[in-house]
Amino acid sequence: MEKSKMLAVLFLVLSIFWANGHHDLFPSARLGSQLQGTAPTLPLSASGRWIIDGQGRRVKLSCVNWASHLDVVVAEGLSKQPVDVVSKKIVSMGFNCVRLTWPLFLATNDSLAALTVRQSFQRLGLNDSLSGFQDHNPFLIDLPLISAFQAVVSSLGANNVMVILDNHISKPGWCCSNTDGNGFFGDQYFNPDLWIKGLSKMATLFKGTPNVVGMSLRNELRGPRQNITDWYRYMQQGAEAVHKNNPDVLVILSGLNYDKDLSFLRQRPVSLTFTGKTVFEAHRYAFTDGQAWQDGNANQVCGRVVNDVMTGSGFLLGQGSPLFFSEFGIDLRGTNINDNRFFSCFLGVAADLDLDWALWTLAGSYYLRQGVVGMIEYYGVLDGDWSQSRNQSFLDRISLILSPLQGPGLEEEPDAHKIIFHPSTGLCILRHSLLQPFKLGPCSDSEAWNYNHPQGTLKIKGTLFCLEAAGSEKPAKVGIICTSASSKWSAISDSKMHLATELKNGSSTMMMCLDVNSKNEVITSACRCLSNDSTCDPTNQWFKIVNSSTRSYGTSKSALLMRSALGFNSKSLLARAADIN
Repeated sequence: MEKSKMLAVLFLVLSIFWANGHHDLFPSARLGSQLQGTAPTLPLSASGRWIIDGQGRRVKLSCVNWASHLDVVVAEGLSKQPVDVVSKKIVSMGFNCVRLTWPLFLATNDSLAALTVRQSFQRLGLNDSLSGFQDHNPFLIDLPLISAFQAVVSSLGANNVMVILDNHISKPGWCCSNTDGNGFFGDQYFNPDLWIKGLSKMATLFKGTPNVVGMSLRNELRGPRQNITDWYRYMQQGAEAVHKNNPDVLVILSGLNYDKDLSFLRQRPVSLTFTGKTVFEAHRYAFTDGQAWQDGNANQVCGRVVNDVMTGSGFLLGQGSPLFFSEFGIDLRGTNINDNRFFSCFLGVAADLDLDWALWTLAGSYYLRQGVVGMIEYYGVLDGDWSQSRNQSFLDRISLILSPLQGPGLEEEPDAHKIIFHPSTGLCILRHSLLQPFKLGPCSDSEAWNYNHPQGTLKIKGTLFCLEAAGSEKPAKVGIICTSASSKWSAISDSKMHLATELKNGSSTMMMCLDVNSKNEVITSACRCLSNDSTCDPTNQWFKIVNSSTRSYGTSKSALLMRSALGFNSKSLLARAADIN
């Protein structure tokens, strides 16, 4: 009897408080703005697994790829929009850097580099693109190609966008295949000595350009010639050449097999004369695994792919090296099942590991790609006219991973805390009141959670409240006495993204998983698609418990006043209620 009275009083007080807008009776953690509000102090360096600025603060590379390596050898899209407009669009979409691609011959073939932008369009018969370029960027039209490339870097710098220079290919054109002559050292267009000469020239050219913060040595090494011996030989030479000519930039090394495999570094690290500048890069797409995401069970495929990523490159984080996922992307029309399932899995990994990354791609269209004039790029975040975003909901969905969740210089706490992330929507679990159901909402408003692994309880940090299942197809609720099986959660299935609990149903027990209904309420329902079935899509039930140290804590003055007036401590009251049997 005493217990029911105590709880009744407590619920009455809390409901009155929430009804009057006092949502912080307990020190709930709300995620403050995570966007890097101040520009980093350049140059950047590597410290353990993190990239840091000159003041030792973590800088997260949240980049988009901007292609400048195709046949025209000019940054794409400048026949559609002024270069400064494109730079500003990059910033408005939340990206803080660009991976700007370039072909080796731009740096090593003087006659190509000396061609003007006008001449480059004319030689390919691209008169419509030339006309558009003249209209939108007249000051660039008669510059040599290398100078036009520098002007793009300058425009990005004027808009506080960092740049990673990526040697994407040797001979200008679309990349990549095993037989294009650009894949590995010794291929038709890939002379190692010429490559080192080109890297040295570009490093020197951009020495003293502050927003050029890194250089990727080579994109997607591949093909029948690839081998580990030559990888160490030439990648170390290339790294030394870049650092010698521009010691400020990060030196970014790619792996074998289309940048999937750096596993050989587990046994033999690179040997370089410099420290604090080395970063490794990796790539992943849905098509990396063919049609496995559509043809197989998504949970099982996700588990295999995550294991493959961690074996191939992710282990480097644990060894204390930064890892830059410099390419990933999907068809932004949203109709590709293979891509959609892959991306929910990848987004969970990117948040969990707090990866640095570069999305493929900025381009909504190309001047010329594989013989097709004006080809539309459906992986592009901009539309075909480069005038607006192709899919705003996608940009909203990646908002969590735009900013750092962990790392040096952030507002850190002695105790770890979590957020509960829903990759399929890009939202997080939050609460509006004690009596209302948990809902999905912006991760910037997320609760801070503590996850007790042995017990399996998910508690709102600084409170005794927990996440508790209420029944099949019913909204999850705020639990107060968090000792029952229905308030214990564990990650199950191969994907490790089904958060499951047990519910009593008479004499039997049912395994239930977190889910989301049409109202964006967090509910529990029967766990779906755990294995075998390829037609079942599990992504609505995928949640990821993610580490974060970017919280600000505070207790509202009104809550403190209410506690004082009532003359009791809220935690003590809850503890007393829990102790009454």
